[in-house]
Amino acid sequence: MEDRSRRQARTPAELYGLADVTLEVMSRREVIRRGAAVAAAATVFPTDFAERLAQISSQDDVIPWTNAPPSGGRANTLDWQTLDSWVTPTEQLFSVGHYGTPELDGEAWRLEITGMVDRPMTLTLDDIQSRPQQDVTMLLECAGNRGFATFMGAVHNAKWTGTPLAPLLREAGIHDGGVEIVFFGADTGTETLLHRDDIEVDQQFARSLSVEDAMRDNVLLAWAVNGESLPIGNGYPLRLIAPGWYGVANVKWLTRIEVRDTRFMGKFMARDYVTLRQEGSDEDGVWAETSVGRTNINSIPANVVRTDGGYRINGAAWGKPIDRVEVSIDGGDWQPVALGEGADDPYTWTFWHLEWAASPGAHTVTSRAISKDGEIQPTTDDPIMVQKITYWESYGSVVREITIPDQ
Repeated sequence: MEDRSRRQARTPAELYGLADVTLEVMSRREVIRRGAAVAAAATVFPTDFAERLAQISSQDDVIPWTNAPPSGGRANTLDWQTLDSWVTPTEQLFSVGHYGTPELDGEAWRLEITGMVDRPMTLTLDDIQSRPQQDVTMLLECAGNRGFATFMGAVHNAKWTGTPLAPLLREAGIHDGGVEIVFFGADTGTETLLHRDDIEVDQQFARSLSVEDAMRDNVLLAWAVNGESLPIGNGYPLRLIAPGWYGVANVKWLTRIEVRDTRFMGKFMARDYVTLRQEGSDEDGVWAETSVGRTNINSIPANVVRTDGGYRINGAAWGKPIDRVEVSIDGGDWQPVALGEGADDPYTWTFWHLEWAASPGAHTVTSRAISKDGEIQPTTDDPIMVQKITYWESYGSVVREITIPDQ
């Protein structure tokens, strides 16, 4: 069997199955100059629209978007137009692997807890599953979601089952000087050292959390999702579940947890999954690099369905505790929507809908979410989005296009 756990790190196009995507590099001033044109370019009219229209027509209540990218692919992205379940079925969970997908033997597998602890541990899967069990339902979103025009559904909402991490760390006894907890996966790849292309090292995938964040009572070591054993692509036999953090922080295929007394600056903390954004004006601004961490406020119109009285726009919002969602039709005033399942949970998505007396013809539909702290989801031409030149953390409002047929 091919050893798929040891590979070169993939490019974004390879990682997400976007082999046909051409990345255009623009200067900072060109990004600003294009303004709204950049936002318009963030949508792609699919070449297979007629085929997909025929597929969707079997669900005779759904009116398809005319600018929706394909779903599925290597990462198994969500088809928003068929969204009908608040809990994402296990077979529809997206999956991204940076060094391939290790296939581990659950019987032989072990988890080490080591580093700055009084009592290092080595645990079997049975050891972990015999501990107190806890369920957490949460949304998981890839930090690269919507970073490309053709990559819009790397998100899911599922129920994870595991044991809380904090009691284990307390039993291990964190030293006073411990500041970070590093989570290592079984997937490894070959990396070339910066400025030394003659030196290659084998590196495990790893991410870290501060001790404070790792000790939160909803952070789990999870062995099941939606009542089933973890699929291989989603981290079997054990993965980290950290509600409120982008998917990259929820390390899969866990093999080691290490307490350290310094900041961890591994590839996926300090060199990749880093957002580059200009702060301030062109004259006095600075370029800030920040490691991808907690999720941002986000929403999307999922689909439009016929009703007896007209049409209903359905959608989802997530990323922060949601206070309300608003929709703009054809660039008009923002209208409040009705919130549905998930409205009281800060870590899941919140379903929403708006009744719409739509006229025949072409329309645009845009949503924006507002958090309980008053944060408003930005538009794609907002400076906070325009001044970001990396694809991570792309959470500006999505402008959907749709054609309502004649009755």
